[in-house]
Amino acid sequence: MTRIDVGDGENTRQGLLTLVITVVELLLEAMQREAVRRMESPDLSPEEVDRLGRQLAAIEAEIEQLKTDEGIEEGVDDLRMELDGLVEDAIARLDVDAESLEHPGQAVIGGDDDGS
Repeated sequence: MTRIDVGDGENTRQGLLTLVITVVELLLEAMQREAVRRMESPDLSPEEVDRLGRQLAAIEAEIEQLKTDEGIEEGVDDLRMELDGLVEDAIARLDVDAESLEHPGQAVIGGDDDGS
């Protein structure tokens, strides 16, 4: 299992803040994808689309300011790259596991594959 080190002693605050900001950025990206989906649908008025865009931009600007104020831009970028690598590794493992199945969706419990 992969461990995320948030530091110790005096570095704990900065490490924890890096982790929290990274998670918030991931959530913001998910919110942005959902916002785009909603903006492309006929469900929102032009005013609502404008308000949604302004709100997301304000959140993103605030996150960027926090990263600058706390000096954690590089730490957040590094953690994002590590998380991206973990996700890619997990997907690769899932692909290998799926390819190794002779009969996807079926399980053999006891006996041989030939039904004996």
